[in-house]
Parts: sequence; structure tokens; C-alpha cells
Amino acid sequence: MSGRPIIKKLDETVVNRIAAGEVIQRPSNAVKELLENSLDAKSSSIQITLKGGGLKLLQIQDNGCGIRREDMGIVCERFTTSKLTQFEDLNSIATFGFRGEALASISHVAHLTIITKTENEQCAYKASYEDGKLKGPVKACAGNQGTQIHVEDLFFNISTRRKALKSPSEEHARVLDVVSRYAVHNPHVGFTLKKHGEGLVDLRTEPESSHIDNIRVIYGNNITRELLEINTEDEGLQLKLKGYITNVNFSTKKAIFLLFINNRLVDSSAIRKSLDNVYGLYLPKGSHPFIYLSLFMNPRNLDVNVHPTKHEVNFLHEEAVVERIKQEVEKLLAGANTSRTFFTQAKLPSLPEVIKENDKLPTVSANKLVRTDSTSQKLHKFFPSQPINPLQKPDTNLSSSEGRRDIQLTSVLTLRREIEQDVHVGLREILSNLIFVGCVDQERALIQHDTNLYMCNTRLLAEEMFYQILLYEFGNFGVIKFKESLPLMEVCELALDCPEASWKPEYGTKTQLAADATELLVSKA
Repeated sequence: MSGRPIIKKLDETVVNRIAAGEVIQRPSNAVKELLENSLDAKSSSIQITLKGGGLKLLQIQDNGCGIRREDMGIVCERFTTSKLTQFEDLNSIATFGFRGEALASISHVAHLTIITKTENEQCAYKASYEDGKLKGPVKACAGNQGTQIHVEDLFFNISTRRKALKSPSEEHARVLDVVSRYAVHNPHVGFTLKKHGEGLVDLRTEPESSHIDNIRVIYGNNITRELLEINTEDEGLQLKLKGYITNVNFSTKKAIFLLFINNRLVDSSAIRKSLDNVYGLYLPKGSHPFIYLSLFMNPRNLDVNVHPTKHEVNFLHEEAVVERIKQEVEKLLAGANTSRTFFTQAKLPSLPEVIKENDKLPTVSANKLVRTDSTSQKLHKFFPSQPINPLQKPDTNLSSSEGRRDIQLTSVLTLRREIEQDVHVGLREILSNLIFVGCVDQERALIQHDTNLYMCNTRLLAEEMFYQILLYEFGNFGVIKFKESLPLMEVCELALDCPEASWKPEYGTKTQLAADATELLVSKA
């Protein structure tokens, strides 16, 4: 009997520290809870200061309504809140906090000090807390309206948790990410984040700005210039959807997904996965978009009391809501996919700023360039223009067809009719207005017509093109004139050396045959 374990009731301090470790998992969780308290207090300016990534010092100051002097004694006790009076209030909760655990949890794992002043009080009041209780009397002090909270030595009494956390720089980056998300969603509030003792700020947004302004300040112009606005409503699902997403011209290696449901920062794997599938049709593999969505739905359809961190929520008709969001994003991307932008890098990052005179790339003349668009420039531009003598009067009796022979050979006319009867109108339109994209290999190339991309066999295409040119220009290829007369004797000897001549010794010597051919050509000239 002595070996049986005895069930004991845990000490209240132990219970509170276990619960605190679930609510406050790292500095970013503490910042999130305190930020939401400041937003609930109708603050228009929130300043956060960190030291050691928030482990040594975490300070948040707002200009909200403040805490009454009478409430200072119980403000850090568990399940004390001004936002909820009965369980049924969860059905219509409109504030961030409601559990009354944030300040209590922080006071059990850190040294907590609160300085606060309401609008009606003559001075501010300061109090320190430990394990949810006051460490001493509440003292009057100087201060501005609002609340200032100091959290020092976070997890000082939970060594395993403190050792498990990453470097201070990593924790600071996590806090920056949380503040950035709330700043995008709350443009009417000014946010400031900086490190303790440093003059430069890591983040600053102005109050009464816009969503796009804050996205530009926090995430950069590259995202802002590619944003598409979402604004739709579904009365059947009692759903309003607002936000901004990037079009298919933007992609990043790290996904940026901001989701707020009834103004609460949450995550939804179902929505995230659905939108990843939509963008997967447009973006390269391994690339992700920027997505900021704000959903408003009936509070009765939303369960926010899932986890103490309030990061997870459940809502009714989840599949229908996810499908509705997916359809809206698909429609928006399809409508904005008429043009794609491709940026090229003009200079490698490693290239020195100063280029020596000898290192300049040789200029390429126009006749060496490839004509890629049939509408941009024509082939005749690559030939030198003939100089016009201003003293010479134009001959009005000359016609454009002068010198052109009208071929009436039956064989040529028959072949022309065969081509005209078998002509493919669609293919002729494509070849008449194509844009050359590039070569695939020695025999295939990519061409674009309108919004379609085609692969063609350039060898077969060239054979057919020159065959048709030969038929339609038969007898009108003109005369080729050389600056210096060609030695006919040598040309004939070269011709006899070709295998196609099928020369045999019984025909006579090549020299004699070349001389006879030269004499014949001269007599016919």
C-alpha cells in the first residue's frame, strides 16, 4: 500500500506558472497579448521597446483609456477582465481579450510593473506585481494618459524555457513580425518598435494612415505596386472579405500570409492551403505571394475560446467560407493576368562601378540584330537607303511594275494554284503577325501570336517558305552584278570539280570543256 502514489492538490502558484507557460510561450506572445490590450483601450499610438529580444526587457506604452486606481489591486489576478461578464457574452465578443489571463500569466514568469493614468485622474499610479499579487502599495507618480507596462527578466524562474528559446535577434525578429501584422491591419494606430538604448527604430507607422501605406513602409514598394484589392460580401454566409493580395507578377521565397478574423490575428491552415493551390497555377515552384485578408463574420458563428493564445479559431461552414475566398481570389487573379512583367538585371552585382575604356562591349549594328516583332520594324530597314538627287526630277511615267515579267508557264501556274487551294488561313495569319520568342534547338523555335505560344519546325517552315517564294518570284529574281568580272574559265572549272557535274574522262579534259563552255557563254551574251 505504501508504494501507491498519492493524489495531491497542486499549490496555486504551481498551477498558475503551468498555465502561464501555455499562454506566454515566448516574448512575441507577450507582445501580442499586450498589444491587444492597448488596442482594446482605444489607443492611437503604441510604442514597444525591447532589450535582449524581449527577454531582458519588454516595454509597451500606449495612450489609451488607462486603468482605474480601484482596479490596480486585482488587474493581475487570473480571470479578471473588463470585457466579459458571463459565458454567453462569448457569442457576441468584439474585443481581443476576454479570458483575463495575459497580465496574470506574465506576472508569474517575469517582473511586472504597470504605470497608468485615466482621463479623470489627477496623476498616474505605479504598481509592481509578482505571481498575480501586488508586491507593495500602489504609488502616485507622474505620467501621461494611458498605460505603460514593463516586463523584465521574462522566464527568470523557468530556466528550461529560457534556454529553449532562440537567440535574442531571432526573438526580436518574431516580435517585429507580430507588430508588423497588427500595424498593417490597424492603420489608424501609430506603431513604433525599437531596441532599448538605440535611437533608430525598427518599425514606425503613422496614425491615420492606410493599409497600403503601412504595407509599403513595412514590406516595401515591390509588393505595393503589385497589389490587388479584395472587397466582397456574402449575405448567405454572413461574411465580409476585405484585403490585398499580390498579382502574378510578384513572388517571394518566404510566404507572407496575414489573416484577421473579426480583427483578431489568427491562422487557418485550410485557407492557407487553398490559396497556395490557387497561386501554384501562376507562380514558379517554391515561390509564394503576399496575402492580407480581413474577414468579418457573425460572432455567433465563430468560436474564439479554443486555445489560451487565441491564435486558433473555429467557425461554422468552414468549407463553404474557404471555397468562397478561393473563388474570389481566382476571379481576381484571372482578371489581372492579361499582362505579365519580367524584370531583367542590367548589371551583375559583382560588376565594378567603373568600367575601363577597353572593357566596353562592342556595339552591334542594326543589321546584326534579330527582328522579333513583325510590327516593330520591317526588313527593308536593314538595307541602306538610296541617296536621292534633288536636281533629278522624278519620272512620272515609270510604274511600280516596270521590268517585272509576267510568267505564263503552265507548270508554274499549276503549282501556284495548288498552293492557293491548300492554303491554311489560320496558319497564314499566325505567320504574318508573329513574335519570335527564341530557339529551342537546331530545328525548333518558339513563336507567339496574340496570347498563344507555338512551337514550329524551322527547317520545314523555311523549306516551304523558300519554295513558295521561288514559285511566285519565278523569272523576276533580277540580275546579280559584280564589281569585277568573274573569270568564266575558272568558274567553269570549279563547276566541273563538283560531284554534281558527273564529269568523266571520256568527255574530255576539264580544261577543254571549260574553254568550250566559256566560248559558248560569251557568244550568247
